[in-house]
This record gives sequence, C-alpha cells and structure tokens, in this order.
Amino acid sequence: SHIMSEYVRMTDTERDQIDQDAQIFMRTCAEAIQQLRIEAHKGVQSAQVKEHRTAVLDFIEDYLKRVCKLYSEQRAIRVKRVIDKKRL
Repeated sequence: SHIMSEYVRMTDTERDQIDQDAQIFMRTCAEAIQQLRIEAHKGVQSAQVKEHRTAVLDFIEDYLKRVCKLYSEQRAIRVKRVIDKKRL
C-alpha cells in the first residue's frame, strides 16, 4: 500500500528519466562485459582459468539479459496502462 502511494506520486517525466537511465546503464553493462571478455584471456596460459573466466562471464551476461527482459516487461506494462488511460 505504501509502495503504491509512492508510485502514484511519481510523475511521467520522472518515470521517463528512470527508463532512460536504466537503458543507458544496461547498455553500459553489456559493453563492460564485452570488454571483460576481451581482457579475460590476455596473458592466461591455463585452459582451466580460461574456461572458468568464460563461464563466469557467460553467467554475468545471462543475468544481465534476464534483468533486461524483466525491465522490458515492466516497461510494457507501464506503456499499456498509459494507453488504457488515454482510451478512457
């Protein structure tokens, strides 16, 4: 109940800014993961270390993809609500 009352008080401009910041943050994270992939194997001789680093980066990338999907679903709900309000 308290959370919903805070949600109602947020303006569309604030929500748009949060959306924009979230998209920038997700893009920055994806770029950082790609950069880590490039750097992860430099100077590493051990196949086990390479495999471990690859697995860790795959896990992190998968987690980011799941977060992005969740964000997209929540944003779609918000857009649907706005469209529904305009129809009324």
